[in-house]
Amino acid sequence: MRLEVPGTIRIPVAVLAERRPAATRWADWSWRAVEVLREAPELPDWTVLREEGGSTLFFAGAAEIVLSPTDTPNYRDNMTADPPRIWVVLRPVEAEPGLALHVVTVDAGEAQLYADSGADLLESLVLPDWLRPVVDAFILEHHVERAQHKRRRDRADPDSLGTRPGGRRGQ
Repeated sequence: MRLEVPGTIRIPVAVLAERRPAATRWADWSWRAVEVLREAPELPDWTVLREEGGSTLFFAGAAEIVLSPTDTPNYRDNMTADPPRIWVVLRPVEAEPGLALHVVTVDAGEAQLYADSGADLLESLVLPDWLRPVVDAFILEHHVERAQHKRRRDRADPDSLGTRPGGRRGQ
């Protein structure tokens, strides 16, 4: 059973990834996500689509972009960026070709969590034109501006400081 915030939507997408020979002696390959597609082709994950000049283009797999009403401030901040971004996370695995499609998101805060892990490959791409109206409509429908509440601190009582039993003043 999956628990979700009411109003959450899931947008199916597909990802293309590219593998090139690495420019360093410490790695055999350099990987990057190259495109997020609206529809997934009827192919198994990590199907080779094209090999050319040492680089290989793969259909990395299908994923879902999850939009939650509680995260609209992050989506709004992303949509006001120039240009808005979409992040793809590829995670190292033992199976060939060595990576698995883990997540696709438009939430910069979520992407930052994957960047901090250090093990995942995080790729930032320009948000596809077809996805922008969907995210904009979701923000318009669900965003609630929340006023920032600054808490007042209690004033310290200087006479009460250091008067605990056993202390110098409290003897």
